[in-house]
Amino acid sequence: MTVTVREHTDRGPLSRDEIAARIARDIPRGAYVNLGIGQPTLVADHLGPDSGIVLHTENGMLGMGPVAVGDQVDPDLTNAGKIPVVELPGAAYFHHADSFAMMRGGHLDVCVLGAFQVSAGGDLANWHTGAPDAIPAVGGAMDLAIGAKQVVVMMTLLAKDGTPKLVRDCTYPLTGVGCVDRLYTDLAVFELGPGGAAVTETFGISYDELAARLDVPLRPGA
Repeated sequence: MTVTVREHTDRGPLSRDEIAARIARDIPRGAYVNLGIGQPTLVADHLGPDSGIVLHTENGMLGMGPVAVGDQVDPDLTNAGKIPVVELPGAAYFHHADSFAMMRGGHLDVCVLGAFQVSAGGDLANWHTGAPDAIPAVGGAMDLAIGAKQVVVMMTLLAKDGTPKLVRDCTYPLTGVGCVDRLYTDLAVFELGPGGAAVTETFGISYDELAARLDVPLRPGA
């Protein structure tokens, strides 16, 4: 069977909101999902009230809604990144320790994390760049990386200096080994694992152009 990559060369790279919407589209109905600090929190804004998806935040809440605006803002109701959010009907609150027990105990179906680097085999580096002046930010990423049934990463494919963040082997300190299942970027969507990186979709770039920019063996995905 011939496998082809869906190439969207008629438009530019995806914006952060468009990446978030693309991720939201792939989350199955009924899933319990954690959204990491930073870009992944945007996914909440693309999940409708009838999506059937329950959002978990590590500071102790199930049933989190999108970012709060205007009169919705309650300074005591925030996500793990301290951004005000709304609660959905049926929301529940619990101790921080109970929240981490959910994360470590395999009770979350999906987590969406940001990253500094991801390897083709699914290794994740997202807590420290290793630079002497960098501020480490472990948070709950290590717990989510090993505890969630599916780990998804949301990031730009290239760093500010143009170097790829999808690499053969991570050079930054690792958060988890072989834990990332899928990578969503502004230029492409990848399936990752022991067999390496498979491209399922591209945006503003062809498969051949993408392969030329990365120092990672690629193959068309299913």
